[in-house]
Amino acid sequence: MNTAAVITKEELLKHWLGHRNLTRRTIEKFPEAELFTYAVPGMRTFGELANELISIAVPGLTGIVNRQVEAYAEANKYTSKAAILEVWDQHTEELKHLWGQLKEENFHETFNLFGQYEFPVIENILYFIDNEIHHRAQGYVYLRSLGIEPPFFWER
Repeated sequence: MNTAAVITKEELLKHWLGHRNLTRRTIEKFPEAELFTYAVPGMRTFGELANELISIAVPGLTGIVNRQVEAYAEANKYTSKAAILEVWDQHTEELKHLWGQLKEENFHETFNLFGQYEFPVIENILYFIDNEIHHRAQGYVYLRSLGIEPPFFWER
């Protein structure tokens, strides 16, 4: 298999951190009450979505780095914007630390993320980023329906 890089490991981290910064700014835009109460019927609140994102990125990357398969769990339910932002910032620093432990030669090795998603490491990482973008887009819809201008998506 040819594994020639189109993007470097450092560039991918920069890309991911740009998305994390944008998601953080999206969380900041939400009024406290609406963060946990406002949703389209059949969908979760942005507070619930933020809790999911917190439960995926760093726990998943920790599993990949340590080669430990652990079931997905939303163990912590943060119930305030301040708490979500605080753990978001902590997780961003943890993500950077964990990223330094990843080896590029392992990106194409299969890893069973959360015991459910058996894909190459790079695909699991791209899932973390894609999932965040997907849920942030839901937050954008909520903000717009509340009459709040979301952050410009290109300002990462």
